[in-house]
Amino acid sequence: MLPETFAQLCTLLRTRGQLKDTRHASVEEQVAIFIYAIAHNVRNCVLQVVFRRSGETISRYFHRVLEAIISLEDQFLIQPDGTSILSEIMNNNRFYPYFKDCIGAIDGTHVRVKVSNSNAPRYRVRKNWLTQNVLAACTFDLKFTYVLPGWEGTTSDSRIIKDELNREYRLHTFEGKYYLVDAGFMLTGALLTPYRGVRYHLKEYSFRAPENAQELFNLRHASLRNAIERAFGVLKKRFAIIASSTEPHYTFDTQRDVFLACCILHNFLMSIDPDEELIAEVDRELLNSRRRPRRNAIDEDTEEGKIIRDNIASQMWNAYVL
Repeated sequence: MLPETFAQLCTLLRTRGQLKDTRHASVEEQVAIFIYAIAHNVRNCVLQVVFRRSGETISRYFHRVLEAIISLEDQFLIQPDGTSILSEIMNNNRFYPYFKDCIGAIDGTHVRVKVSNSNAPRYRVRKNWLTQNVLAACTFDLKFTYVLPGWEGTTSDSRIIKDELNREYRLHTFEGKYYLVDAGFMLTGALLTPYRGVRYHLKEYSFRAPENAQELFNLRHASLRNAIERAFGVLKKRFAIIASSTEPHYTFDTQRDVFLACCILHNFLMSIDPDEELIAEVDRELLNSRRRPRRNAIDEDTEEGKIIRDNIASQMWNAYVL
């Protein structure tokens, strides 16, 4: 981040996060220790050399700043209220008025964790890695609105979202509004999936145009829902601590909190220091990648979701062929 951005972050943590100078270290040094650790994914012993502090001091400041950043959650992780149309949809005739009731995109991502041997089977996924499955929602300006870290890596996105919608402090849903999700989720009135058995990855449309209403819907659905993949991509480019393929240096609870803190910092940076070059780099990587389509975890689509999806597809196709 730019020096001015770093100064703003320190001021914010002083006022809202209640981070204080100590007799031996200013807020700026404490924040620098934390940012260096999460940006470069280095061990405590490396931080001791860089900042010339003891291991105990490094650990204390790391956790102090982590706690201060998480205290900013209510300021930077703000769920939509469902009362307005998102500008990225309103200002694009490919999406408006068809997706006017969309309030964001949802997906999950896997992050390496360290757990006990007895718990390892529940977190073990491909490549024999131990991961947590993190569910997140974002709007189309690439800012996260909701983050739920900590689920076992073997847990499906569909199971997580069903459990999440029954929590007391849960993802907000509104009558007549919906999130865009991929085929790994169930189709409901609040979660709009692409049509199954029909092309829906952006790369599949590179060489020929959609040929029917369902293909057109899937193309534009993918164009919008791509925001959550881009947000995860930028997040992991910024913070190596959650992108590393090696086992983390911290406990499971700390690593879960670190992911939440990274999302808060990401939203802060997207507001004042977005780094367009970094976003462009992520976009190029996504364009060149080919994701394997996932089967929907639910055999039968819910009737409400089918009606919403079919109505949107029909309206878009009628306007497209005129």
